[in-house]
Amino acid sequence: MLRQFPNLFFPTFGLCQIKELLKQAKRPRSPPDDRKLQPRLEDLLQDRAYLAAFRSHLRSEFSEENIEFWLTCEKFRATASRENLSWKARGIYEEFVRPAASKEINVDQRIREEIKKSLDQPNPRCFDEAQKHVYLLMERDSCPRFLQSDAYLSLKQKSRTLWYF
Repeated sequence: MLRQFPNLFFPTFGLCQIKELLKQAKRPRSPPDDRKLQPRLEDLLQDRAYLAAFRSHLRSEFSEENIEFWLTCEKFRATASRENLSWKARGIYEEFVRPAASKEINVDQRIREEIKKSLDQPNPRCFDEAQKHVYLLMERDSCPRFLQSDAYLSLKQKSRTLWYF
């Protein structure tokens, strides 16, 4: 009787057959990675509602100057007139880049000096390096915290429910 007990459960399968069955078996799907489902900063900046919420979040973190600088640079890049470029570039420098500016951004001295030199003959791309630096700061520091904030989560929930009406 004891000899028959194993045969009841594993009647004719050999080890090789079990290995083959395991290879053919479908593995369970892993749960989706939440980070892949989260929007990127680029996506947030293109949506008015999310941009407003992100700006408010930055204000609460005392770093609103980052988004203001980034948006100002986007407008500056679209400037067509050389005359307008000059005074707009000086205004951006005075407001955001100059040491002890009213809305000073966090960029290193080398970037500040390059921008200061470019003010003699500004071009639409003279703030690109500083803008990229500020974007990366927002992307690495502020955006992940924003995506965990109540403001983002409630806005996300509202945008989902709009599809059902």
